[in-house]
Amino acid sequence: MATIKQSMEELMTCDGAQCAAVVDSGSGMILGQIGSGVDLEVAAAGNTEVVRAKMRTMRDLGLNDVIEDMLITLGKQYHIIRPMQKKEGLFVYLVLDKAKSNLAMARRRTLEVEQNMVV
Repeated sequence: MATIKQSMEELMTCDGAQCAAVVDSGSGMILGQIGSGVDLEVAAAGNTEVVRAKMRTMRDLGLNDVIEDMLITLGKQYHIIRPMQKKEGLFVYLVLDKAKSNLAMARRRTLEVEQNMVV
């Protein structure tokens, strides 16, 4: 089991990792962060709205399922959003340099970090 700080450090070992955070999707507040290149306060608040919208849409569609992760692909970056299964209302957020990263490995590492994190 790992703390938030240890988990953030682990995420930064992904090839191309620029920054990461653990965010409360109820408030948009950051519980832990690391790295640079993106204003994580703005990103946390904006991605909180993304998570809320997806949850509302799933509910409206009557989908009885969970979100494993969400991927936002930009021209130069990947943004991975992974809602925590063990701690509802929190999500892990990772930003990667698209040219330097391995998306499959980053998604796998994000899963491992989320599963091992103690909040």
